[in-house]
Amino acid sequence: MLEIAENTKRERLLADVPIVIDRVIAHPLRVEFDKPHISAKGVRTFLEMLVVEVVTRDGIVGWGEGFTRKGARSHAVFCDDVLAPLLVGQDARNCRGLWQAMRASISGKPGGQIVETMAAIDIALWDLIGKTLGQPVHRLLGGMGRTNVRAYASSVMWDDDATVEIEVRRLLALGFREIKVKIANPVPKAIDRLRLVRRLVGEDVTLYADANWAFTLGDALRVGHALADLNYRWFEEPLVPHDREGYRHLARSIPIQLASGESDYVTSDAIDRLVDRSVGVIQPDVARTGGITETWRIVEAAAAFHTSFAPHMGESGMICAAASMHLAAAAEAFLTFECMIIPNALRTDLCTSVLGEASLLVDGHLPVPVGPGLGIEVDRAALQRFRLS
Repeated sequence: MLEIAENTKRERLLADVPIVIDRVIAHPLRVEFDKPHISAKGVRTFLEMLVVEVVTRDGIVGWGEGFTRKGARSHAVFCDDVLAPLLVGQDARNCRGLWQAMRASISGKPGGQIVETMAAIDIALWDLIGKTLGQPVHRLLGGMGRTNVRAYASSVMWDDDATVEIEVRRLLALGFREIKVKIANPVPKAIDRLRLVRRLVGEDVTLYADANWAFTLGDALRVGHALADLNYRWFEEPLVPHDREGYRHLARSIPIQLASGESDYVTSDAIDRLVDRSVGVIQPDVARTGGITETWRIVEAAAAFHTSFAPHMGESGMICAAASMHLAAAAEAFLTFECMIIPNALRTDLCTSVLGEASLLVDGHLPVPVGPGLGIEVDRAALQRFRLS
């Protein structure tokens, strides 16, 4: 059977054989966290997520993930009622054409539920193509020849000092040489937290700070100067993402790179900050930014503007982690990968194998996936366990 499957893949590589979509199935999922996630955004106790399954007439399955956090059922309804009918009977190889067809189904500026649902479908299409051709997605994107990627631990949460110290020491013991720290108001407490973590790790560990939109421009200036004095590498989302003039002013006023992009939906959202150089690190989330097709446009634009790319993960699942790993492996402008260290069953239990996890860390790097497509398979028992009725 294996020989027949490999022969089929070789035949598809040599012939113009369509990959015909037969079904698109939306799975709204929910998981309760074992421990609350605390940041400037508040306290999170659960996570919802959209998983999309695309099946070909040959029975090959591709998996995708959409960024939802809440309201996964509504994303699933949008997929079933609006987007899925556009795809059935189409050739999955035409990712760009199908992306445009989905985009054209809704008038107005692209964003929100529309693009998040498109992202899940698009990731599934790339997984499907890779599996059909027997190639990992990063090879389909062109590749940089990487066998591993740099990774940082994300994140030390906005918790009490004693808990933070325990967590930092745990991350160092795991072998991380890059760590991200969550900060929030009040500003003096944020600066004290930054000092504490720098003291705990010493000068040889690279540190990043994530504010999750916590600050006004004036407060961000104060924190930014403290970050520079403490030799942090970037200041992530200090302001609300739509305050473009605030980001431009901040970038001109503090000696540390700004990082943002996880709140962008399409390339036009990202291009302004690349053109005006208000960020030094762009962070699109593949499960929000229209999937691999649209995120790759941002990644290529980042390279053209000599801006670093660090894919955003956050409270995402294993499918997002896998897609992000492939983008990291292939991107010319790649800097470092967000390795989540906070327990999340949709990341650790949803698939039969894991990618991008701390358990795989070697010398501060994670191995690049080598299997066809995304290199993962969903555990259907887990899928049903987490599925919203």
